[in-house]
Amino acid sequence: MSARGAEQPRFPRLPRTARPHGGAGAGERRAFPRLVLAAVCGAYAVGAALGWGSPAVALFMGDFGLSAAAFTAAGSCVHYARTHPDTPFRPAWTLFGISSAMAGLGNGIWGWYEVVLGVPVPSPSAADFCFLLFAPPAIVGLLVLAKRPVTRAGWTRLVLDTWLVGGSLLTLSWSLALDHPSYWRGESLSLVALSLAYPLMDIVLISMVLALHFRRSSAHRSAVNTVIGALALTVLCDALFTSPLLRENYSSGQILDAGWFAGSLLLAYAPWVGAREGSGSRHAPLRPAARPPAPVNGAVAGSLAALAPYLAAAVCTLGILYNVRGGGAIDPVVLLTGCTVVLALVLRQGIMLMENIRLTQELAQKENHFRSLVQGSSDVIMIASPAGMLRYVSPAAAGVYGREPDKLVGSELASLIHPEDLGRVLHELRRFLATPPREEPSTRIECRIRHASGRWLNVESTVNRYQGGLIFNSRDVTERVRLQAQLQHNASHDPLTDLPNRSLFTERVRRALGGRRRGDAGAGHTAVLYIDLDGFKAVNDTIGHQAGDELLVQAARRLREAVRAGDTAARLGGDEFAALIVGDGKCDRAEREYRVLEIAERLRTTLSRPYRVEGGEARVAASIGVAFAEPGVTPAVLMRHADLAMYRAKQAGKNRVELYASQPQAEAVRRAELTTDRLRGVLAESEFALLHQPVVELSSGKITSVAAQARRRSARGVLFPPGGPQPAPQAQPAPPGQYGPQPPHVPAADSRGDGGADAGRWLLRRAVEQAAERHHAGYCVPVSVRLDARRLTDRSTTPATVEALLSRHGLPPDALVVELADTDPRVSLDELELWVTALRRIGVGITLDGFGGAHSGLAALRRLPADTLRLDRALVDGVLDSPRVRKITTGLLRIADDLGMLSVADGVDLPEQAAALRALGCTHAQGAAFSKPLDEHRLRRALARGSYPVAGEEQHLSGVGRSVVVAGSLPARRSGPAVHGPVAHPPLRSNSETSVPPT
Repeated sequence: MSARGAEQPRFPRLPRTARPHGGAGAGERRAFPRLVLAAVCGAYAVGAALGWGSPAVALFMGDFGLSAAAFTAAGSCVHYARTHPDTPFRPAWTLFGISSAMAGLGNGIWGWYEVVLGVPVPSPSAADFCFLLFAPPAIVGLLVLAKRPVTRAGWTRLVLDTWLVGGSLLTLSWSLALDHPSYWRGESLSLVALSLAYPLMDIVLISMVLALHFRRSSAHRSAVNTVIGALALTVLCDALFTSPLLRENYSSGQILDAGWFAGSLLLAYAPWVGAREGSGSRHAPLRPAARPPAPVNGAVAGSLAALAPYLAAAVCTLGILYNVRGGGAIDPVVLLTGCTVVLALVLRQGIMLMENIRLTQELAQKENHFRSLVQGSSDVIMIASPAGMLRYVSPAAAGVYGREPDKLVGSELASLIHPEDLGRVLHELRRFLATPPREEPSTRIECRIRHASGRWLNVESTVNRYQGGLIFNSRDVTERVRLQAQLQHNASHDPLTDLPNRSLFTERVRRALGGRRRGDAGAGHTAVLYIDLDGFKAVNDTIGHQAGDELLVQAARRLREAVRAGDTAARLGGDEFAALIVGDGKCDRAEREYRVLEIAERLRTTLSRPYRVEGGEARVAASIGVAFAEPGVTPAVLMRHADLAMYRAKQAGKNRVELYASQPQAEAVRRAELTTDRLRGVLAESEFALLHQPVVELSSGKITSVAAQARRRSARGVLFPPGGPQPAPQAQPAPPGQYGPQPPHVPAADSRGDGGADAGRWLLRRAVEQAAERHHAGYCVPVSVRLDARRLTDRSTTPATVEALLSRHGLPPDALVVELADTDPRVSLDELELWVTALRRIGVGITLDGFGGAHSGLAALRRLPADTLRLDRALVDGVLDSPRVRKITTGLLRIADDLGMLSVADGVDLPEQAAALRALGCTHAQGAAFSKPLDEHRLRRALARGSYPVAGEEQHLSGVGRSVVVAGSLPARRSGPAVHGPVAHPPLRSNSETSVPPT
């Protein structure tokens, strides 16, 4: 380390308070009404100062001008209260409107005497009573605007504060004006009472104004301040008017009227100030509540609120001193008011002392509560200064970080963070500090923190701003990160060999081809190897699956060691492996092919060496297919080419390496097609026929699909179900299209497809051909073909051949449904899952056939991505008679519904079975209860009809002596008059043989 030492990255400092947002247009819109208001008030003041030009105009403006301003205020407040019913201050604006209306009415009466009648205003008059009624509604309105106390002590303190202010003003006013001799000489008792009531009401009003100034609500602050200013200006003018010196020389239209005029207009403007403040938030999107910034003059207002009682006491003292200035006796009113003010001050101080003691106890309790939460929390709480210095660390750091909190205090937070994460953390903190707190109150950071033992912990922290710095609430998530990494690894790797699985291998092939396609200079330098272990199935069958798994693990280890460091070895499923050989583009195509083939040959030799399993020796060979990337090739096509090359290697004798070539593969495909055509001719010559049985939706009776069935034809034209015995000699062919009699010794067989390999391939081809013809004729109904899963895993039928067959006949993939027949439990579900997944990717539907039979199990239901679950005939036969079978069927149907699968009941021969299955939740069914297997002509007639009745009721068609039943037993035909009573139905004939015309 150098002498200067390593320089630590600077911790981001908190920025200064951001400039408030807002446009110039909004400020101009708010300033315009104020300018108009100031201009009107200023014009009135100038006119009053100049005497309005004549005494008549002065009288008119002094009386009716004030009346108009007061009525304007009343109309504005009442209109706002009516148009804004949701405002919490609606009663206050109504009361202010009533108060202004009283003032306007009083000025109007005053003007009626002076202007209209031209006589002096009598004393007392109706105007005096109107002016007296101005104060009570305003006082109640101020109480509505004030912030209401929540405790009894708060209400008591509010009353005492009001009396402190009011009593002090009363003392001063009585000493200055109300004790003037003019109030008592020669005046009547009513006039004296009226003269005293008017200033006393003003004193109460100004007391409320002062008390409200320190207790106003935070909502609509501008409107409340405007109301306070308007009433304060009005009360000030009233106080000046009450003064005997000014009252004796007062006349309407003087400068004093300008104060009343301005107070009325301010009161008219007050409610709309709050409306403009709330309009922006009314239409703004909802956001988390953020604490508004503290006002700049908050400390000053708090200081004045605390000093208000002492200022009131000082004012009261001045009133008393003024009253005794000449050495005379103290006026009883002044003495009584002063004593009550002092008593109110003492009571207020006692209440404040008790409340401070209670608040101190609550604060200490909350402090202990939060200290216990912080110290007992398993999360680490750290407070950092703007420079990144740790100011506080909670005790949980000892258990999480293995460090004592006292030793961490004073250290740099950056010294604990992993160097690889430090840059990202600092960038996130700078971004967070630059964002306004209202938009993002907190952020979340994940990084690694050094433990005292030297290891790194994964820590998740929630960061908040705190007193000019940052507060970190951190928790250890190392175990969660490890589990997430393990789950991600398990999702992309084979659980047995720990090699990459098919999805990860495909992604790496895509990545390699993407890097190559940026400039196709490296075409042909990326190769995919498909590897299949020959003879692995024999190892599983002879030694056991445990030995087979051990062999696969050893083969994976050999494969991983044989490929280069930059290449990828993967297990695709079963005994199939793959390798991705990434090229560097430094050699030509021929040399590259030579190197890849050399690697493939080395892999073949390595994988073909004997394996030591279960204390013995097992031998398998390796067939490898190689495919090189061409310009524009996709990962799926490249992997399919390697797969085809691997099949060529197996067909050529196994234990060899084959290179994919487009021309030889085309010849192989043509040879396969010729072989298939010859097989089709052989099957046709062996007298196979194809029938279809409709699959009916139990809820509506609609035909949703048809099930293809291969039937072998006898020399007399009788068709037998697959695996059934030949008919007895006495059995005679039935009419074409109907079921023939069932020999007594032949058991009733199901009507599913033939299990032979040749018949299975012929069934698939013929079913697709006829389905394509029906689609072209307008009968767009899917066809389901039953294939033996054991035949699928030996690759006699591949998804590629199914896709080619669909393309050749122009049949959409979703019009074909493959039914996986009841299989031997030794069939590899891994290989079957790959086969089914490939078909699903093409678009072909999948049905699990015979579920509930001898060898079906939940493993296939769990592993195979099927669309439909077909119930075995054994369950259908016992659904009416056996409660146990009914419960099993109900469980299977519920499983199918939870997995989002359809359900088809096979062999539904009775209408009662259909009704019972529908009640249990089965969605589809096929069987003699709806229709027997039909040839093509009768099938199209059934598709044209479109549906079958589900409940099994008889449907009588109009006709003489003719009755037809679609579902259920055939009724006895009768001729002549109707015979009442039960009708004997012949027994339902078995579907073990069907007579159709021989081809």
